[in-house]
Amino acid sequence: MNILARYLSLFALALTVVPAALFALGVLGDAPMKLAMLVGTVLWFAASPYWLKGGSE
Repeated sequence: MNILARYLSLFALALTVVPAALFALGVLGDAPMKLAMLVGTVLWFAASPYWLKGGSE
């Protein structure tokens, strides 16, 4: 589960950064960029606590 959460959160982080760069380059429109970034943000906040938490696990 920890490995899956790590890859999922890294994918989500890419979904928050890459669409903004594609929009700045004129490749991606406004609405698809916002949707991809929203999905990436929600996915990031759902998946990242599972592998970013501290402790002995």
